[in-house]
Amino acid sequence: MGSRRVLVTGCSSGIGLAVAVRLAKDETKRFKVVATMRDLEKRGPLEKAAGDLLNKTLVIQKLDACCEESIKECINSIPNRQVDVLVNNAGIGMIGPLECQSITSMKELFEVNFFGLVRLVKEVLPDMKQRQSGHIVVMSSVMGIQGLLFNDIYSASKFAVEGFCESLAVQAMKFNIKTTLVEPGPVMTEFERKLYEDAEKTDLSETDEETARIFRDIYLPYSRKVFTTLGQTPEDVAEQTHKVITAKEPPLRHQTNRLYMPMTALKHADPTGRLPLEAFYKMIFKHDAVFNATLGILRMMNWRKGNK
Repeated sequence: MGSRRVLVTGCSSGIGLAVAVRLAKDETKRFKVVATMRDLEKRGPLEKAAGDLLNKTLVIQKLDACCEESIKECINSIPNRQVDVLVNNAGIGMIGPLECQSITSMKELFEVNFFGLVRLVKEVLPDMKQRQSGHIVVMSSVMGIQGLLFNDIYSASKFAVEGFCESLAVQAMKFNIKTTLVEPGPVMTEFERKLYEDAEKTDLSETDEETARIFRDIYLPYSRKVFTTLGQTPEDVAEQTHKVITAKEPPLRHQTNRLYMPMTALKHADPTGRLPLEAFYKMIFKHDAVFNATLGILRMMNWRKGNK
């Protein structure tokens, strides 16, 4: 069948970089990777990680997911515009009390996380339909399944991504195009580190004292514990993304972190929504000892898994 051409967005760091390199290093050389980023001045870490693969099984190109002209220019530069696999990874985060977020920043987040995906799919889908083949892989999040405290806008963007892909997947099947939502939980990247570092400096003057206290004294320490216990590396997510792309029948949804699954499973266990809502409320506000004990058990499970 020859090499499949894969376009990956957001490759300057983190998951995008790891996915691009993992596919370029595929043992049977099944892929030619077009690793893209908005700012080519940030290509250094990717070039270093790619090593000898650079300009062989991996090339680096500019692509701004917020600009239709940039997307079109990148796709047009690919021979026959042939993108066999699209891996949409580019995204930004937002954490904090709703009252402290501007509508402008919320729109910017949706421009990247949701409309960036839509622009890319809109550009590659007609060619995939014509070829009667293709795979659209979208880096979503468990927060596209289950909302999380103080992640209101980010979670909303991922819910939008999930609804868009789930709807489009039905039509895509008619043209033999696969769709997969990769749903990581916490991932330890520079992106996440800076996001939480900035969150600690959030101006909380626009919200009430109790909400500010909850964010500062409960949510941020809670998040640090969750990342320490459940956090994956970008390489872990990249390995699972590689398996999804090479699967004979790739799934519509794939959660990368088995330790996080009990939390998302609560949503499906009760159609009324009360069970996950009350569970999260009690875990955060009433049963801190239970929460810490649960994380302790999960930490032990993670340790055992790593030492097998």
